[in-house]
Amino acid sequence: MKQPHKLLMVFVLALAGVMPTAQAERIKDLASIAGVRGNQLVGYGLVVGLLSKQGDTTQFDGTSQGLRNMLARLGLTMPPGVDTKTKNVALVAIHAELPPFAKPGQTIDVTVSSIGDAKSLRGGSLLMSPLKGADGQIYAVAQGSLVVNGLNESGKDGSKITVNNPSVGRIANGATVERAVTSPFTDGNAVTFNLHSGDFTTANRMVAAINKTLGEGAARAMDATSVRVSAPQDTSQRVAFAAMIENITLAPDDAPARIIVNSRTGTVVINSKVTVQPVAVTHGSLTVTINENPQVTQPAPFSQGQTVVTPQSNVTVDQEINRMFVFNPGVSLDEIVKAVNDVGASPSDLIAILEALKSAGALHAELIVI
Repeated sequence: MKQPHKLLMVFVLALAGVMPTAQAERIKDLASIAGVRGNQLVGYGLVVGLLSKQGDTTQFDGTSQGLRNMLARLGLTMPPGVDTKTKNVALVAIHAELPPFAKPGQTIDVTVSSIGDAKSLRGGSLLMSPLKGADGQIYAVAQGSLVVNGLNESGKDGSKITVNNPSVGRIANGATVERAVTSPFTDGNAVTFNLHSGDFTTANRMVAAINKTLGEGAARAMDATSVRVSAPQDTSQRVAFAAMIENITLAPDDAPARIIVNSRTGTVVINSKVTVQPVAVTHGSLTVTINENPQVTQPAPFSQGQTVVTPQSNVTVDQEINRMFVFNPGVSLDEIVKAVNDVGASPSDLIAILEALKSAGALHAELIVI
């Protein structure tokens, strides 16, 4: 039986990185227009026509109540206390996103998810279901046949196989928009652009780029995220104006120095702004191996003795001899990664190295472990 143990030692002395030049990007890739956004819609309904015994069981009252309500709206009243025994019907939640400027008559995609204990929505059809916004108003109506990528099959002997998620389906263009959402795009005498990632330097560069195209004073920064640009009142002219602004290019500032480590998958992401003071690092490995070799002693024939097991352990210690290596000032990110790989550091070892550098004050970056 082997029980390896590893020891990690880190000595901090210095390091500096090399930064690449940022490339120009369009404003439409860096920012969005304030008020131009999608709106979430949600509703519930019934999926019918499921395969035999794939729907909700009769123990789930929501399906039975939903079916009764639907039949009542269609003019069919079921006597109270009657068990519908509908095992091919499932109660589902429906959600979708209403795009900005969507108009009545246009269609949007919807996602349908089982609420009850239905085994699969494969082969089912969603009956007409209203979708409401946060204000409680109906903005779309959904209906159609589901496309389900998962499956759930079982045999009489109890064997079962499940692929992906059979209780969630999607209907392409499954909802028709019934009401438009008022957009503030045409309100006021200015258009505000909100950066996807707030940054004072990028906001200042955006103002300079817009003013260079439109003239001094056309744009001004409100904060690290918002840039306000004077715009024409006419709707047609404002659309052309927004299109022109979106295609102005600028060089955004680099993101702050950041290291993200996913301890579950072993993924490490280091951006080019990460700098460390000159450092010397050594990665040593101490392995302790314990082999258990129990000795069995048998009693003599026809004696009254008992079999005795005597434990015997062989312990060996193996320590790798790894020399310390030094990062000189001005090394590239590729050299840093190569040096870490050369010493054979695992993801957990790399996390320990980074945390040691951070604790010693040599790592000038935000360390995020997820």
